[in-house]
Amino acid sequence: MSISSRLNELGITLPTVAAPVASYVPAVRAGNLIFTSGQLPFADGALSATGKVGADISPDDATAAAQQAALNALAAAAAEAGGVDNLSRVVKVTVFVAAGPGFTGQPAVANGASEVLGAIFGSGHARSAVSCPALPMDSPVEVEIVVEVAG
Repeated sequence: MSISSRLNELGITLPTVAAPVASYVPAVRAGNLIFTSGQLPFADGALSATGKVGADISPDDATAAAQQAALNALAAAAAEAGGVDNLSRVVKVTVFVAAGPGFTGQPAVANGASEVLGAIFGSGHARSAVSCPALPMDSPVEVEIVVEVAG
């Protein structure tokens, strides 16, 4: 089954690639791999959530934000590859979590990204879930992925 067919089956429409907010490009291809820049949880041109996880935003809302950021990263990778069907698998996911004091649930928040990408591609990937004190625009999460190009 093609990736676009799987997206359709899951009822997922990839968002438009977000314009960079600084001096970088959304994705770069190196050989058969595409590396995305960190993607924030933009939906319809605005951040879907802001604040520190565990203080200003619930872990569940942060998990949903990680899912949105992962879809934004996938859209950037697909644009670089010439279409989502030119991608074969997700190799690595890194999820940055802006954590409030004492919050240690980064892996659960990162599951928002991992689970949606796993559902789309039908396979697992390597992952890091990293806590940080702040992210751009007060985003609660930022996601970057490495994707293998098909063929």
